[in-house]
Amino acid sequence: MQATWWMMVLVGLGIGIGASFTGLGGGFLIVPLLLWAGFSGVQASGTSAMAILIIAVSTIAAHHRLGHVDYRTALLIGLGGIIGAQLGAVLVSQVSTETFRKIFAGVLAALAIWMWVKK
Repeated sequence: MQATWWMMVLVGLGIGIGASFTGLGGGFLIVPLLLWAGFSGVQASGTSAMAILIIAVSTIAAHHRLGHVDYRTALLIGLGGIIGAQLGAVLVSQVSTETFRKIFAGVLAALAIWMWVKK
């Protein structure tokens, strides 16, 4: 499927709202959308990361204005995330798109179950 630019902007609008509301970044929505649009797993992952960066900058500004950011915690998590992101980019390039889909779905399912049963 070839998505038009305005469709992507509208999807981005929804993802931006969802990302800001949930703090999940939006990749859980962007990656499946890009896979559905015909992107490979590696392309979906990389494109999603770039879109999330753009969305995150705006989200940070909004939450900063509202006083909702614990900068110390965010920086500590971010330091680990820098290393993890580099390793993840290398690892994702080693798996097929089909394997990527299964891993991504498994992670989402596990998170959903954990959030559902957590009290």
